[in-house]
Amino acid sequence: MAHSSEQGRPSTTASRVLAGLDDEQRAVVVAPAGPVCVLAGAGTGKTRAITHRIAYRVLTGEVRPQHVLAVTFTARAAAEMRTRLAQLGVQGVQARTFHAAALRQLRYFAPRLFSGRELPEVVDSKARLVGLAAAKVGLRADRTVARDLASEIEWAKSSMVEPGEYPVAAAKANREPPVDPARVAEVYAEYERVKRSRGVIDFEDLLRTAIWAMEEHPDVGEQIRSQYRHFVVDEYQDVNPVQQRLLETWLGGRDDVTVVGDASQTIYSFTGASSAYLVDFPRQHRGATVVRLVRDYRSTPQVVGLANAVISQARGELAGLRLQLVGQRPAGPEPDLRVFPDEPAEATAVAQRCAAMIAAGTPASEIAVLFRTNAQSQSYEEALAEVGVPVVVRGAERFFERGEVRQAMVALRAATRTTPPDMPLRQAVVGALEAVGWRPDAPPPGGNAREQWEALAALVNLAEEYVTAAAIPLPGAEARPATLEGFNEELARRAALQQVPTVEGVTLASLHAAKGLEWDAVFLVGLAEGTLPTTYAKTPEAVEEERRLLYVGVTRAREWLWLSYGGARSPGGRHRRPCRFLPALDPEAGRAPTRPRPKSDGTRRRVAVMSCRVCGTTLISGADRKLGRCSTCPSTMDEELFERLREWRLRVATEQKVPAYVVFTDATLTALAERRPERLEEMAAIGGIGPRKLGLYGEAVLALIDGADIDDLVQKNLG
Repeated sequence: MAHSSEQGRPSTTASRVLAGLDDEQRAVVVAPAGPVCVLAGAGTGKTRAITHRIAYRVLTGEVRPQHVLAVTFTARAAAEMRTRLAQLGVQGVQARTFHAAALRQLRYFAPRLFSGRELPEVVDSKARLVGLAAAKVGLRADRTVARDLASEIEWAKSSMVEPGEYPVAAAKANREPPVDPARVAEVYAEYERVKRSRGVIDFEDLLRTAIWAMEEHPDVGEQIRSQYRHFVVDEYQDVNPVQQRLLETWLGGRDDVTVVGDASQTIYSFTGASSAYLVDFPRQHRGATVVRLVRDYRSTPQVVGLANAVISQARGELAGLRLQLVGQRPAGPEPDLRVFPDEPAEATAVAQRCAAMIAAGTPASEIAVLFRTNAQSQSYEEALAEVGVPVVVRGAERFFERGEVRQAMVALRAATRTTPPDMPLRQAVVGALEAVGWRPDAPPPGGNAREQWEALAALVNLAEEYVTAAAIPLPGAEARPATLEGFNEELARRAALQQVPTVEGVTLASLHAAKGLEWDAVFLVGLAEGTLPTTYAKTPEAVEEERRLLYVGVTRAREWLWLSYGGARSPGGRHRRPCRFLPALDPEAGRAPTRPRPKSDGTRRRVAVMSCRVCGTTLISGADRKLGRCSTCPSTMDEELFERLREWRLRVATEQKVPAYVVFTDATLTALAERRPERLEEMAAIGGIGPRKLGLYGEAVLALIDGADIDDLVQKNLG
């Protein structure tokens, strides 16, 4: 283990951990022991910051790796943290989900907690037991109602609400249960009895039991707290009451905890998640170090500007923690806002654009179509199929849990006994998959069959990546042969870490499912009132969560962003208004900002989104859009040119006997002096210069910008 030098400086190894960090990320890494709150905007490198903090503390000898517990919300995120720590040379840190950490601890202490017995079996799904409980209390519940009842029970248990407390708690939380709240409470109570009689527990019980184990068994609590002394919590805005209680129990009054979150990405309150703990952290932990990460390395300034414009209108308690992101990437294309007569026309246009992008070289796996509800998926699946674009619907089974993938992995393991050792890996993998009916150049028709074919094709792609990685050894290591046996070990490792490979297809996903992901190109579709925000958002808090959903969607895009809605659900249907969270963009420069609407003839209209050429923020006001920058950003105006333009305008207005502003306003002259257009087309892009003024004064202004004499230009205009 590397230790600090006598002068207190970090070792050379630890110093490498600080290399390449920006000032804010570095502040996170070197923050002193104790409570640390990292407010991290989308794309600002939060995982980089917290993994480097863990590595720095380990490599300087401040903490021991086995004493660190990092918790997050998905197995994928936990695996990513472990991978990054390994790359930094740190092994032994526990990075797990809340449930996985609790399960591991309970299994270890089970004999002590359950009188020598093992931990009870954890049920995968509540729905079947909830259905039995409903029947026992005389409530008929079909499969859909049973799932909804299970969701209510999950919310209650996550919120530490007992059956008898449910009706009041549900009313306070504005829940909309599938049946009368009193009946839900009856089913909830009976569900708990059914579980006990069968000797099983559910996922919420894992957390509650872990709390009970430490609180009611002091020896267990002491041993766990002796093991884990330093905590990191990712996505802290998404913790629910039982997770917060578990964290506090782990801490046991200590305060060496680093939390990371973004209040503007709080989108899971319907499950019981609450960003109140993130909001209150500095008050609950006096003297806490608070660091804001605002430099966005994911998205272009144009995408970042639109995200800032969406969230800048947020209201309520969480609005106080919103972050103004600052784009760090080179400029990219302006976001497109498209309006279509109806949803089928919208889906067709999106599919055609996806096909065109793929034909132009964009990988299908780097394109996503995101929507508010899963019910919107079908029309896009159909439209994309019609133009021959494969799709991946996010939210289905995990890759390595799919039946065809499990079967393929068995075939690959069996093939190690018959494959010649010198056979190229790709050829060996294809041969093994052909044994289970897969053909490399023959994707079958039909959605499900095609999805299965793509899943096995992804294994072939993984094999090719494995060959490439094997040929590029790690520093200090030798190149290794890419064997089928080694590839099987790699697949087993990925399966254990839940690392899902990219299947070549356009991703279709709900905004909730897209959280934590990113793509080069993102289509945000169905942005109409009633869909986003949904009609079920009836309180100010619920409406604000819908705004945050759009913000999350915008920040998924790295370079190219499309926003659209259909004026009606179906051809000839009732007209709908655009999503209220979209900036009131001006489709015709020089006019007051208006919301875009379809033309009366039903054709689609493109509404340009304009960003500040200085900071990238989306421009909303007419004056700012005319300037091409925020009024608060530094001006690049040519002062001498501005004075010459004013003198020319005065001379022309005097000769024409009209007020000077009739020729051009001061704002237009400022824009001309800043942007210095060289062609009539560039002049026309400036607000306030329509076809008539372009015809009257365009050539004269261009000549003036080019240095022509004012007297000559005035005479030419008057002539």
